[in-house]
Amino acid sequence: MKDRCFIPFKTTFDSSLIPNEINDPFGSETPEICKIAALELQDFIMENQGDWLHNFGLGKNKTGKIRGKMFGVLVVEDSEKGMGYLCTFSGKIKDHPHPIEFVPALFDIYTKDNFLSKGMIELTETSNRIKLLEKEDKPDSKVVVEKLKNDRRIHSILLQEKLFGQYHFLNQSGKQKSLNDIFRDYDNRKPAAGAGECAAPKLLQYAFERKMKPLAIAEFWWGKSTKSEDRKHREFYPACNDKCRPILNYMLGK
Repeated sequence: MKDRCFIPFKTTFDSSLIPNEINDPFGSETPEICKIAALELQDFIMENQGDWLHNFGLGKNKTGKIRGKMFGVLVVEDSEKGMGYLCTFSGKIKDHPHPIEFVPALFDIYTKDNFLSKGMIELTETSNRIKLLEKEDKPDSKVVVEKLKNDRRIHSILLQEKLFGQYHFLNQSGKQKSLNDIFRDYDNRKPAAGAGECAAPKLLQYAFERKMKPLAIAEFWWGKSTKSEDRKHREFYPACNDKCRPILNYMLGK
């Protein structure tokens, strides 16, 4: 039985396009086989995005904040020597559950009653209380507000650290390491916000867990261009340095 996220190629291509080893995710060249996989994925998105809640800024009947997304493809050889690819997006999309074709996040923030949901509710309640006290504009209230702001800051830091503790990544040798340890060992810092949610680490983790051999990887932007135009619709971009380099350095040794 084939894995639900393993997508066989629809396009016929020459075997010479199959690389011997995975490319550098931070390189400027996009492997041709990844371009083929990306085109197939883009066709899939075009056919289905009208039914999704997420607003990429491309349709006329969408509501909510426009958020373009980085999508990634990882060409793999499965345990049965079949050729295909995995795909996913960076971060979250508005739709939950998301389409089953996409590789899931390492940690499901939508799990009922999980610590993150509870923690975010508590932070919101604290923020609302601060707003009410600030409106009172009383000397005693100001003291309480400062204490609440400090409590909120500490709570937020601890919640983020607990979240990072849920992420563990495999490398090509099958060894596992926590996100916190990966960043500490790389350059002695804490993980950047959103680390572990980018497309490339999610794809590689899924492949390693299922004994698939990664052959080529690429990411492209889907949606309205950013204001600075550093991200343009359908264009390919290397993996990010701030969030991904420490993780991918561990997973691939790059």
